[in-house]
Formats: sequence, structure tokens, C-alpha cells
Amino acid sequence: MSPFSGQRTVIVFIERRHDMAEKTIAVLLARGGSKGVPGKNLRKIGGRSLVARSVLAARAAAQVGAVYVSTDDAEIANETRRFGGRVIDRPAELSGDTASSESGWLHALAVIREQHPDVARLVFLQCTSPFTTGADIDGCLTAMNDKNAACALTVVEDHSFLWGLSSDGLGVGVNHDETRQRQRRQDLAPAFKENGAVYCVRVDDFERVGRRFCGPVALYPVDHPPVEIDSLADLALCNAIAAERGDAGGLSAADIAKIKVLVMDFDGVHTDDTAIVDQDGVESVRVSRRDGMGIEMLRKSGRFALLILSKEKNHVVMRRAEKLQIACLQARDDKVAALSEWLDGEGLVWDDVLFVGNDRNDLPAIRKAGFSACPRDAHASVVPFVDWIIPHDGGRGAVRAVADRLLADDAKQA
Repeated sequence: MSPFSGQRTVIVFIERRHDMAEKTIAVLLARGGSKGVPGKNLRKIGGRSLVARSVLAARAAAQVGAVYVSTDDAEIANETRRFGGRVIDRPAELSGDTASSESGWLHALAVIREQHPDVARLVFLQCTSPFTTGADIDGCLTAMNDKNAACALTVVEDHSFLWGLSSDGLGVGVNHDETRQRQRRQDLAPAFKENGAVYCVRVDDFERVGRRFCGPVALYPVDHPPVEIDSLADLALCNAIAAERGDAGGLSAADIAKIKVLVMDFDGVHTDDTAIVDQDGVESVRVSRRDGMGIEMLRKSGRFALLILSKEKNHVVMRRAEKLQIACLQARDDKVAALSEWLDGEGLVWDDVLFVGNDRNDLPAIRKAGFSACPRDAHASVVPFVDWIIPHDGGRGAVRAVADRLLADDAKQA
């Protein structure tokens, strides 16, 4: 049995450490550049950017008083403020590929001290670990305190058979004896691997040594997928994990209060993205009556302007819009230009828009809209950029789910 069994419950310490929370600051380093995944820190997992997920995790930790993001990028700074973090301008000389994390943390500490002169503990979070929780952070801080350690980090238990090389270049067991009968994995001595998510330090020790491991080290095991995002494949894997876990992001009540217009692609949103073509070349599509009811509910609420915006020119699109009694724009390759013109005519702006799309041609509008969503079966190129992955497929209840979410407060009051 692991010597850390049972350490994941930290509730007992929260009340009597309220004062310490004011002296504990979380720091994220989030530069704009990345070779493996361009714009990595703004890429989305389950509808939230990596930097947003880390800021929200830190804000959820009971033992953390404030969250700072050190960045050289204006978009990351805006994203930080949007989710309740504070921004530190990261100097160019500390933002390159060769700059150490420690140099960025030490620079951030000097800035933090101006507002928190009594800062005693720092929590270093990595945006590339998207499944960190507030409980993980509290647990790591508690482990550092309980062990009277100078620093602590989150780890995952590792039951691997490790091998090294002998002086002759042959394999030799590191944590097992290959010359004896093979052990069961569970009989190996406990081993732990860094998961790269959370590092905690006592400020005095960190400043004195200048490294994250600045004295006796406490370990805090967590149970998360051991994935750090360094490639597009990692990003896709984490999105799949998030979807499987039901961590699909969403729209908060504060977000919904800002939305004034719902703009929807047609194919793949109102339909299941298939078409039936008869021998005369006439196309037909399948739509959901539930989606139609959702549009009727939105229209009768009088709270939202409604628009179908389609790249294709097809009579079925116009007929469906007429039946739903909503506006429709067709045959528009440049959806941003078309929607900009329409919004101007309606006295609306992009920040008012919830845009629902499902494929690559929707990306410019998704990125420009104040809020965005896609059906669960949207093309993989869209998923990392939306605020909400709708838990229904296109043409199979996705539009109704949007309506239910936008009108959720109305339903509570009914």
C-alpha cells in the first residue's frame, strides 16, 4: 500500500489556515509563443482555454489568496482577466525558449511582493496540465506543511519496470532484479513520477536557493491522466478525455446575460450533416423536431435575435428558416464579412454573439464571436476553439440544448 494513502482529503485544514491563504499566491507562466502547438496556452480543452483552466483551478483552492499570470501576450492577458486572474508583464528576455521557469517565477515574485509584502508560499501551476483541481493545490500545500518541507509537488504513482544501461550497453533493471524471477508490478517498491501540474515552495527557501526544489521535498499523489500537452496529439487526447468525463465546458449565467444573438450554421448544426439526393439531383436533409421547438422557445422569449448563416445555397435552408420564422443568410463563403454586415444592420456587435458551428469554415466566426459552441460530433479542428461542446450531435438535439441553456433561468422562475 502506498505511504500516501488517504492524504487527498484536506478539509480539516481550511478554516484555521484562512490567514495563510492571504500569504499564498499562485503563479502561472504563459508565454505567447510555442513551437509544438502554436498559441498553445489559448487552446481549449473541454471548452476552456488552458490558461483559463489553470486560473480557475487556482481560484478554487481554499488555501490560495490570489492568482497571477506572467505573460508576454495581450490575448493571454485578456483571458487571464476574464477569469479572475491578475497579470504580470513578462520581459522579453524571460519569454524565450531558453529562459528557465525559475527565472520567470523569481521575476513574478518581485512584482507580487509589491501587492503582497507578506507572501510566504508560492504555488507554481503549469497550463499544460489541464486537469488540475483546487483540491490538488490544497492537498499539495497541506503535504508541504505536514511534512515541514521546503517544497512539494504533485505526482502520480508509477508501477513501471524501469531499465537502464550497463557499462557494456546492456539492459539492467533499475527498480527490479532481472536476474531473478519476475516480480508482480504491485510488489515493486512504491515509485512516483512528476505529473508537471503543481509545485509549491516556501518563499524564503525558494529565494535562497533559486530552484523549485529548494530543500526537503513533500510528494502529493493525484489521480489524473498523466498527460502534459506538448503536441497537437496531446491536445486531441485531452479533449477526448474531457468529453468522456463530461468536462465539456459551458456557458455561465454571466455569459448568457451578455448574449443577444444566436447565429447558427445549418449543415451539421440543424442537420446531421448528411444529405439524401434523389435520381433528379434533388437534395433533402433530416432535422430534429426538438430543435424546432427550441427555436420556437427562443423566438417567443423575445430575448435573442436568431440567424441561420450557411455557406451553401439550398432551397431547403431557406424553407427551414421560414418555417422556424428566423432570419437566414445563404451562399456566404466569408461568414465574418456577412455577419458583420448583418450585425451592423441590427444594431448589434460581435461581443453579443453566440456562434454555433461545426466545421473548419466556421473557425473565423467562432474566434471572432463573443461566445461559441459546437455540437458533440463537430470536426476535430473546431473543438479546441469553442467555449462549449454541446452534449448532443448536430441535427439530434444540439440546437434544443442551446435553447435550454439560454433559457435555463427562465425555466427556474416558471
